[in-house]
Amino acid sequence: MNKWLGRTAADLGRAIGAGKLHPVELTEAYLDAIASHPEAKRIYARTTPARAQSMAISAAGRARAGTRIGPLDGVPLSWKDNFDAAGAVCEAGSALLRGRISESDAEVLHTATAQGLVCLGKTHMTELAFSGLGLNPVTATPPCINFPGAVPGGSSSGAAASVAFGLAPAAIGSDTGGSVRVPAAWNDLVGLKTTHGRLSLKGVVPLCEKFDTVGPLATNVEDCALILSALTARRAADLKGASLSNARFAVLDTVAMEDLREAPAKGFEDAVSRMAHAGADIIHIDAPEVAEAMSLAGLLFTPEAYAIWGDTIEAAPHKMFPPVLERFRSGGTVKATDYIRAWRRLEELRKIWERRVGGFDAVLLPTSAILPPDAQRLIDDPAYFAAENLLALRNTRIGNLMGVCALTLPTGQPSCGISLMAPAMQEERLLRLGAAVERVLG
Repeated sequence: MNKWLGRTAADLGRAIGAGKLHPVELTEAYLDAIASHPEAKRIYARTTPARAQSMAISAAGRARAGTRIGPLDGVPLSWKDNFDAAGAVCEAGSALLRGRISESDAEVLHTATAQGLVCLGKTHMTELAFSGLGLNPVTATPPCINFPGAVPGGSSSGAAASVAFGLAPAAIGSDTGGSVRVPAAWNDLVGLKTTHGRLSLKGVVPLCEKFDTVGPLATNVEDCALILSALTARRAADLKGASLSNARFAVLDTVAMEDLREAPAKGFEDAVSRMAHAGADIIHIDAPEVAEAMSLAGLLFTPEAYAIWGDTIEAAPHKMFPPVLERFRSGGTVKATDYIRAWRRLEELRKIWERRVGGFDAVLLPTSAILPPDAQRLIDDPAYFAAENLLALRNTRIGNLMGVCALTLPTGQPSCGISLMAPAMQEERLLRLGAAVERVLG
């Protein structure tokens, strides 16, 4: 059975469909691997073995009867610990929510279950999802696959680690300012930020409801496409024959290329060069609206986060890691008039952006400007934490501000990703482009 661990979700689904793999044995193999892995307690907040085994038994019955629901029926996944799962504890990485038990499944988990996906358990995350680094001294900081002692990226930190360390074939995370894409990039995975509103947020512990999104992390584009299909109960993107020939990409020079560290710059430049060699047309663009939108971020994210969580936080602020607490509290000083004015301007900037990039298949940028920082230094130096967190999330936040969907792919340089941004609600077309890029980058 160990030969199946580490395989893609799509491969596992095909093996189940061909009668070569029993869903119950597969689920038990993953649960056993989690139970015996030395880093498992830093990755999983908790497993859900009874639920997983029950779901796997049902999937096995459908496989025997020839009535499988879809290509991932019987395949196990991990879920970030901000998704409600009926009867299970859901704490969103926060001591403020310790012992909180979900009454029902999040809507996306309900849909995934109806499509036959098996829930292995819940993964650790940044406190209330409000950091891109993946550091959480309150509950646990998951490991990074490439750099021992470094953070894994967040806030879907355990989600990425569960896949990178072979303890789940794929994972479900959430992304408000980069929380799927940063940990995916830092752990050499594929991560999809869906368009806001594409997937239901019902039953997802919120951070900023006007920016929160749900998305998969996996080892390849095919898995992300099939998982999106399962989460929406719609046909998966057609990836067959995807090519970069005649594809037209814009490289975003505004903001995204500033202050890049050496490795992310090298990984990105090499990836773009290979894409051009494969037939893609690469054009560099400036977009002043991006710089202006970034200047509004402090008026948009933190006020909403503090409005949602302020009362809970102030009832027990000592339970939080101070840099995260400070980040939340910064939203309490923003005037309502400034918040509304910023949102009205952002909507105008999004229209300018749409016109500027309308002739391109996708916009390219490095997923993160930095490599994963050292966890202990982040704990010891609050100023370093604040600076690295902002830089880690800077490029990914562009996608959230512009209201687009985005896909990060490994470049081949460890912990360095390249992101493709496409217009809102065009995930299937983006995934097809991503499959073509993936073939080129290997």
